[in-house]
Amino acid sequence: MTGGTHGDEYEGQLALLQLTREIDPKDVAGQLIVIPALNLPAAMAGQRCSPIDAGNLNRCFPGDPDGSVTQMLAHFVETVLLARVSYFLDIHSGGTSLEYLPSAMAAPDPDDDVAVQQATAALRAFGAPAGFLFKSLPDDRTTMAASRRQGVFQLATEIGGGATVTPRSLAVASRGARNFLAHIGVWNVPPTVGDETILLASGDTDDFVVAMARGLFAPAFELGQRVEAGALAGAVHFPDEPERAPVPLHFAKAGMVIGRRTLTACEPGDTLAQVGQPA
Repeated sequence: MTGGTHGDEYEGQLALLQLTREIDPKDVAGQLIVIPALNLPAAMAGQRCSPIDAGNLNRCFPGDPDGSVTQMLAHFVETVLLARVSYFLDIHSGGTSLEYLPSAMAAPDPDDDVAVQQATAALRAFGAPAGFLFKSLPDDRTTMAASRRQGVFQLATEIGGGATVTPRSLAVASRGARNFLAHIGVWNVPPTVGDETILLASGDTDDFVVAMARGLFAPAFELGQRVEAGALAGAVHFPDEPERAPVPLHFAKAGMVIGRRTLTACEPGDTLAQVGQPA
């Protein structure tokens, strides 16, 4: 169980610190490895990437034992830690620039019915308001790809964000971590009733609204809102060019808004919104 893969994501760090104080080893079946701040240099700096080598740990797998600090850490996680486990929970949030509807996520092979059922059951057990299945597997640089190579079942999350926590987001992370351990039989405690999970699918390119110009983004939606294809997502304004008309942006697909940018200033390529469809 890890938090702080990105140092500016705090729900996982706090939830796992709390977990280590609550759990009694006599109630653990098997071996439990808990790392509240996996990328400790980034966590201590409050940054997404390591201040040592600017490495984004969740884009460094499978790593390199002779590479930079972050590449060595990724290699250790994949070849030493993941080689010792059957399950992996990696708790993420939106970090500084994004906020997510509290969600758990999995990326089973869509052609493997047993894997899809296992993932769906774990998402429901975690008990976040939303649980989504990636429509396509992530690229080979993430912890999910590392878990897949090692034959490990992984659940990840996107819970809150904005470089802060709320009572709700921390409760979802803490309760979900506890429920996941109970679900897989590692912690002998009764699960805690969570939210009724809405199952969604997301991950295609057109599930995202992306900035195409530098400026200030004024959104026209709320997190959790259901939107139609073609609906106005917002507009990018240009304070340095007052005469320039704002550039409107639209949702390419219908669905529920599961993520939004928290920073108003944007650059080309920044994610402004993400939607998911019923799975």
